[in-house]
Amino acid sequence: MTDRGSEALRLSPDRLQVGPSSFNWDGDRLVIEIDEISTPHAQRVRGTVTVTPSAVTSVEVPLAEDGTHIWRPFAPTARIDVALNRPGWNWTGHGYFDANFGVRALEDDFDYWTWARLPCQNGTTAFYDATRRDGSELAVALQFGPDGSVNQIEAPAKTQLPRSLWAMRRETRCDDGHCPHQVRPMLDAPFYTRSAIETHIGGTRCVGVHEALDLRRFASPLLKPMLAVRVPRRRRWSHNS
Repeated sequence: MTDRGSEALRLSPDRLQVGPSSFNWDGDRLVIEIDEISTPHAQRVRGTVTVTPSAVTSVEVPLAEDGTHIWRPFAPTARIDVALNRPGWNWTGHGYFDANFGVRALEDDFDYWTWARLPCQNGTTAFYDATRRDGSELAVALQFGPDGSVNQIEAPAKTQLPRSLWAMRRETRCDDGHCPHQVRPMLDAPFYTRSAIETHIGGTRCVGVHEALDLRRFASPLLKPMLAVRVPRRRRWSHNS
């Protein structure tokens, strides 16, 4: 991730380019071209990630009652093909494509949230739980079919996951009588964690992606400066370079 100025942006109906990297819709596929420098070891990361949705949904989920924050699950069920310039970074599996949009800073409206996307026999199950700053709760439980159809489902009870390496509280949804657990770490930060978890939903074992975000920690003046260390900034960019 690199912060860049407006001169690095090019946008068209089918293509988003930021600096040397881009997202491009090619027929029914989203092709992501990556050409970046990673941190903290300044390694060059180059290659292509191709996301092929089974269907693209028209679903928009309001996360705040006034509509100031929206979750947009474009392709909850997809195949992903990864081809990057490192041994072990080339693989094919199941994936997804979604995005969040908002008109206010997240820390202004939320204290904490968890999200999970779990592939299952009939498509994909997604849970979005949040505590807003006003004390109200968000609880979204959706089942997406391979054809892009969506249905609300009854969510199992919240169940605690072990805390992260930074001692972040984590929880997810799980059937009674089962204990969810992490099967693969992905990212661990003082205010955010992402991992692959195993849980049981509707009597079925599921392994998928889980995230937890603590906006109270994120808003701390002791933590925010860490982002400037982890995310480099490039003030100038020429598309002719």
